[in-house]
Amino acid sequence: MNATRILPDLQCSLVCEDIRQEINGNFILIGVIHAVRVPRLPVVALRLLIFNRWTAGLGRFTESVRLIAPDQTTVLRKAEVKFELKDASFSATNLTVLPQVEFKTAGSYFIEVLVDDVMKLRYPLPIVHVPPPEPTAGSASPPPPPPAAE
Repeated sequence: MNATRILPDLQCSLVCEDIRQEINGNFILIGVIHAVRVPRLPVVALRLLIFNRWTAGLGRFTESVRLIAPDQTTVLRKAEVKFELKDASFSATNLTVLPQVEFKTAGSYFIEVLVDDVMKLRYPLPIVHVPPPEPTAGSASPPPPPPAAE
């Protein structure tokens, strides 16, 4: 009996600042993000890119990527893409762009990756508020040295 459909495995899922593709088809991931540190909130990320690679499947599928707020119920962004694996030895790479994401509060946001409504991975994307250091009285820059006499 030959299988006509096998749900694929998610080989990896990474949040990046940018992704480029070389002429030979290889991808360059720029700024792989494990946490976002910001000096103030709310803050808007112009875009977040999610790099997902699927393997060991057979058939046609729908990938869903969701960005979930810290309350763990509010969906801030959702994107879907259809893809096909014609052989179980093939792989598929999907890039999801989440534009204009506003992070209103610090905390753990979550990325969820599903295929055909089956959750394959859920991982945190921490937003960390790191206020800039306040200047202290003794931290003022010294005046520049006087010009050298000739």
